Amino acid sequence: MLLIPAIDIQAGKCVRLRQGNMDDNTIYSEDPVAMAERWVKAGARRLHIVDLDGAKQGRPMNAEIIHEISDRHPTIPIQVGGGIRDEDAVQAYLDAGVSYVILGTKAVTAPHFVSDMCLEFPGRVIVGLDVRDHKVATDGWSKLSRHDAVDMARHFEHDGVNAIIFTCINRDGMLSGLNIEETVNFAGPLSIPVIAAGGVTNLDDVRALCAVEKEGIQGAIIGRAIYEGTLDFTAAQALADQLSGG
Repeated sequence: MLLIPAIDIQAGKCVRLRQGNMDDNTIYSEDPVAMAERWVKAGARRLHIVDLDGAKQGRPMNAEIIHEISDRHPTIPIQVGGGIRDEDAVQAYLDAGVSYVILGTKAVTAPHFVSDMCLEFPGRVIVGLDVRDHKVATDGWSKLSRHDAVDMARHFEHDGVNAIIFTCINRDGMLSGLNIEETVNFAGPLSIPVIAAGGVTNLDDVRALCAVEKEGIQGAIIGRAIYEGTLDFTAAQALADQLSGG
């Protein structure tokens, strides 16, 4: 079970949102690069970085910061999302050393783009599905589509994506615990790995995740909990390794 610290960047700062609300944020650091260093030193084996301004504007807005993080940690896989909506943006991040690009809004509004990118950059594409009431949200979670989340995930699985990030918006940033049942129901019909996001709060959530790892849940993105201190990242990854055999 891979635990992945989240670094959300807004206006050059490391922040966290509540339920995807761009206006309901908490600034945790003026220096996202230093924050990345902190999580790597704490034992992170992958980093999850989101360009929140990019998600809102539809194009990368904090790419220089993300490139610097990648430059400083060439051996740590980094997955990046937020405003990646054309091939040039994908190419630029991969050229900068990012391991995976996360396609979100563009994946929902133009599914053929996912297929094209999987052909062009095999093994490097992850799709992020942000879900509320089983429907997929887009544009930084500000709009709710009519698309069923599992149906979309099956489509992207066929396209050849590396994994699906499943975010339960109702839980994200609320420190209210992970929705295990909904996550398992989402992962069950799929054969590709699912990375859970939204609501991981404490070690009990880590234990619950590890208990359903065989359902196809590869890892979890950890956000507000490690910034607020309700979860010690090093202890959490150690527990996950113990329960899942590394």
